[in-house]
Amino acid sequence: MKVAVVGATGLVGTKMLTVLAERNFPVTELIPVASERSVGKEVEFKGKKYKVVSAADAIAAKPDVAIFSAGGSTSLEWAPKFAAAGITVIDNSSAWRMDPSKKLIVPELNADALTKEDKIIANPNCSTIQMVVALNLLHKQYKIKRIVVSTYQSVTGTGVKAVTQLMNERKGTQGEMAYKYPIDLNAIPQIDVFLDNGYTKEEMKMVNETRKIMRDDSIGVTATTVRIPVIGGHSEAVNVEFEKEFDLEAVKKLLTETPGVILVDDPAKQLYPMPKDAHEKDEVFVGRLRRDETQAKTLNMWVVSDNLRKGAATNAVQIAEYLLQQGLL
Repeated sequence: MKVAVVGATGLVGTKMLTVLAERNFPVTELIPVASERSVGKEVEFKGKKYKVVSAADAIAAKPDVAIFSAGGSTSLEWAPKFAAAGITVIDNSSAWRMDPSKKLIVPELNADALTKEDKIIANPNCSTIQMVVALNLLHKQYKIKRIVVSTYQSVTGTGVKAVTQLMNERKGTQGEMAYKYPIDLNAIPQIDVFLDNGYTKEEMKMVNETRKIMRDDSIGVTATTVRIPVIGGHSEAVNVEFEKEFDLEAVKKLLTETPGVILVDDPAKQLYPMPKDAHEKDEVFVGRLRRDETQAKTLNMWVVSDNLRKGAATNAVQIAEYLLQQGLL
């Protein structure tokens, strides 16, 4: 497979190269793509150096698949050009996620919706991915009525600039700010811009994407997303109300059977998921399972995952793997 990675020099793009190598995706030729100022730089893949090229040169090279992680404006401009050349695009930006003509895919849940005609496939938001993976089989068994989610998100979700800000503050040195406020020893209850309804764009992504991925517009979702001084993964406190009654032991059993989920739930031994344990892992970790004692048929859970891997790079590569297995590439 000839594979283009668009945004190959960024945090997620670099992680995509790592994941492609780790999962032994059959890359016969890698075409790393970045902005004009990065053209000519080199990236390493499986011990070999590759020169970064422009998007136009990448299209001319005719890759089988192009995995994009270069921001929404780049995707809006270039994904249709790649698709028009017959190249399948898997896009990690928010550009196409809510486009009714594009599929929004988490392979464990809805890869079966993909066809050969899907030339631009959207990769969901990182915080949405880990939540829906955790809720997948529970929704099938008990039917979700409403989700209340609060997130505790890693600075890596913002990018290199935010990681640098955190490390600078930790060392007490001045530097460029990714956020309006200090992030070290702080929590910032704003991710992305505010919308007219008082929610942030990130919060509304979780609402709209969850319904689209789970193919159920009746699910009520309300979210509060918070940036915290953590590197390694996003954490979420999820309160989920079901239509059917559940047994807690049956829930635990279902979670152990859920593709992509690892249950870490032993309060007696103080075992629960933490971002430092999810770092560089592809799974979604779930723990702190307990009934909501104020409301019937309602479960509290804690969900943690590496946002650069399952929340971005790994999910995109898994989509490519599925397309390949099904002969859709």
